[in-house]
Amino acid sequence: MLASVVSQHEGLYYPFHCSSLLAFVAAQLSNNGIGISPSGRNIVNATQAQTILEGAVRSATQINIPQNIAVVDPFGLLVAFFRMDNAYPGSIDISIKKARTVVLFNGMTSASFYNASQPGASLYGIEETNGGLVVFGGGVPLLVNGILIGAVGVSGGTVAQDVQVANAGAQAIGGTIPSS
Repeated sequence: MLASVVSQHEGLYYPFHCSSLLAFVAAQLSNNGIGISPSGRNIVNATQAQTILEGAVRSATQINIPQNIAVVDPFGLLVAFFRMDNAYPGSIDISIKKARTVVLFNGMTSASFYNASQPGASLYGIEETNGGLVVFGGGVPLLVNGILIGAVGVSGGTVAQDVQVANAGAQAIGGTIPSS
């Protein structure tokens, strides 16, 4: 027979089983109460983010361009950021928005929207949505084993340099680079 506990709240008594309470507490401790434990989620982690930053900084250093590098999770939340010495302060926000643009559209690169966002095109003005998107290159998905775990956004050089550095960051964790 399971032991019962009686709880009193505002003069009322509520019986419940200790095993139910223990099961509830154990579930909260193992998965933060939101279903899947953090270790079971497909989200870029802090260690991966650090490796991405290191790979991107290495690439930026090789081409001698100071960059701002942002890593976001699949929800667009910042996981890591690094501003290299002398990188443009105005590019901080751009790098974050490049990464967010990628995950808000399920892994499409930030450059994917360039042609469609021009005046008269079907997505003209899209960059004004979602708190600001960036529709030119430098935002790439972090695809590991075909799963989107986040994105990296880079800003501070030319578009081609930003893309090169972002790709280097993604490849540092074994990420695959989309063809577009």
